[in-house]
Amino acid sequence: MDFFTKIDIPAADWQIDYKSRLAFFGSCFADNISAQFKAQKFNVLANPFGTVYNPLSAAMQIKAIANGKIFGEADVFQDMRLGVSENRNEIRGPWHCWNAHGSLSAATREECIEKLNAATHEAREFLLKADVVFITLGTAFVYFLKESGIAVSNCHRQNPNLFIRKMISVDHAAEALKSIVHDLQKIKNDWTGESRAFHTVFTVSPLRHLSDGAHENTLSKATLQLAIEKVIRECATESAATVSYFPSYEIVMDELRDYRFYNDDMIHLSKKAEEYIFERMAGTYCNEKTHEDIRKVEKFMKMANHRIVDSQAPASREFAQKLAAQAAELEKEIAGLNLNIEK
Repeated sequence: MDFFTKIDIPAADWQIDYKSRLAFFGSCFADNISAQFKAQKFNVLANPFGTVYNPLSAAMQIKAIANGKIFGEADVFQDMRLGVSENRNEIRGPWHCWNAHGSLSAATREECIEKLNAATHEAREFLLKADVVFITLGTAFVYFLKESGIAVSNCHRQNPNLFIRKMISVDHAAEALKSIVHDLQKIKNDWTGESRAFHTVFTVSPLRHLSDGAHENTLSKATLQLAIEKVIRECATESAATVSYFPSYEIVMDELRDYRFYNDDMIHLSKKAEEYIFERMAGTYCNEKTHEDIRKVEKFMKMANHRIVDSQAPASREFAQKLAAQAAELEKEIAGLNLNIEK
């Protein structure tokens, strides 16, 4: 008798190894899963503009990268909330961009613009040679600026009256996702170096947006699922675009439905759940050789993360030398691996 419903995920007809360059865009689930790959020392780019939840904002970010956008004064604004210092002088707020996370905000306009352009450049350089881009969608609800009708990635805690919030349609979401596919392919077409296969993988975040309401969250996730399916069908006829779906949402809903796989807020996933989803992804995209390499790297990292009390002690220096020697040997054995251990 089975008490466990396992999602059947066929092995992909393409594979990830330590030579692969993996990019992740999307919700906090994308941050968490990319962190699993980073921990195993894969070459990863994760959310260069910060966490993004809806398809329209993800599409705008990737279009900016594809077009090599140069951010300027028109792309940033100063925080509209004013503070008061101890001597009762007015304090101006930081500078933000509607399509970027607060981590790219800054105290001055110039610094904010510099951060945005640096993120764009870094992302473009990475994506030119990327092998796989994972796009994780969190919600079909989008905030639009009333004044311009433009979708925003982050409201930066500004006055709620500045925005209109609504759930976009399946067709609207699909249009944004197809734009992502085409813009990623445009970036790859700009790469004149070695020709390598390129893949876009969509997934839906299993984290529920219960602030939307339980029923509305279900409708939102269904909208994303239908939009992804529509784009995959349409792109199946385009030989230049390899687009697929990974069932993160289904894994959590069916395999990890017990609340022991959640954090205390009963919404975000536990570390064990994230590790399990990483294992399912590795099972889908990695061959047995790469699985063995992951096990070797994991074993090495457990040793490398060993806590050192006194780094100047003879035993500590001897351990560091041993670690560097093993890292060099492992990097020689596994093509593409970079452990970043000081030699």
